[in-house]
Amino acid sequence: MDKYDKINRKLLALLLLIFIGVITAHNLVAPERTFSESENRMLEQLPHFSLKALVSGAFTLDFEKYVSDQFVFRDFWIGAKTDTDRMMGKKESNGIYIGKDGYLIQNFIPPAEEDLEEKVDAIHAFDHATPALHKYVMLVPTAAALYKDKLPKYAMVGDEEAYLEKVRRLLHSNIRFVDVFPALFAEREQPIFYKTDHHWTTQGAYAAYLELCKQMGLTQLNKEEFNIWQVTREFYGSLYSKSGFRHVQPDRMELYLPKDPEKYTVTYVDEGKTTDSLYALEQLQKKDKYAMFLNGNHALIQIKTSNTNGRKLLVVKDSYANSLIPFLLKHYSEIHVIDLRYYEEDLTSFVNEQGIQEMLLLYNANTFFEDPSITNLTE
Repeated sequence: MDKYDKINRKLLALLLLIFIGVITAHNLVAPERTFSESENRMLEQLPHFSLKALVSGAFTLDFEKYVSDQFVFRDFWIGAKTDTDRMMGKKESNGIYIGKDGYLIQNFIPPAEEDLEEKVDAIHAFDHATPALHKYVMLVPTAAALYKDKLPKYAMVGDEEAYLEKVRRLLHSNIRFVDVFPALFAEREQPIFYKTDHHWTTQGAYAAYLELCKQMGLTQLNKEEFNIWQVTREFYGSLYSKSGFRHVQPDRMELYLPKDPEKYTVTYVDEGKTTDSLYALEQLQKKDKYAMFLNGNHALIQIKTSNTNGRKLLVVKDSYANSLIPFLLKHYSEIHVIDLRYYEEDLTSFVNEQGIQEMLLLYNANTFFEDPSITNLTE
């Protein structure tokens, strides 16, 4: 080894030490962050130390999560890692595939049989407790089922359609299963799902609304009856945040606003807040722009319209319903919206007290099969 090689090695070692020193210094002086905009989640904070937590290993585990979350330039390193993975041919990160045409597609993991049956049993128990309530179940297929051809060839994705069909077969015949797969598949070349987010777009929700009208005997609102307003072209959604994949195009977001608008009031019951709009446009200035619809998820929302037909609808739902509910306003006098992840009251009593005649249970497939709160229907 000549003297120039020795000098170069020493120089590289010195630069590495300087780099490590700079990163360490930044980590020591940088303020703690509580929220990651790019990942759209709360970050770990410094755990409380106790001898018990140390001996059990809980403190060490929590401290490792804290260091990982608070590491300086974290967002940069995540992007650098996924960029490197993509250059090496890897197209999956955190259960999300990067597919053709810029689609980020979340994997579907089949549920345990006992979990699926427990949820169907909960629906049946609620049906038994509310026999006069007409019930409709809409389980929305995800992009993993609708865009199989856009997935990488090696992608191992569960058979979502088979599990949706199993739910349909298990449900009692008096509970109407609203199958929106054919309607969505027919529109799959249109932007019915966001590419960077797990939700359907307003256009996708409208396609499902048309199918719902057929099943519920509603006179549909035609597309020509809406003004379509593009509210942003800069939406990076949940799959962008979770996967860490960067250098993808953002999504557009649209609202379908009736040319003949319905007057209504929206009450967020737990918050004690009333408004005359279904849309919280201030959310467009934040990372989670989908929260524009109904201002995100709440335990109970009550919507009263100027419609005098006396029809009252209960929507038990996840966030997919938030962009479909606006299409239902012209059909009902009242719409009561409940998210079982946050609602803690007795639902049977609520239905009887409010005199509700119809119920729509609306979830996307992933949430329905993964979220245990659905069993709270009868608790």
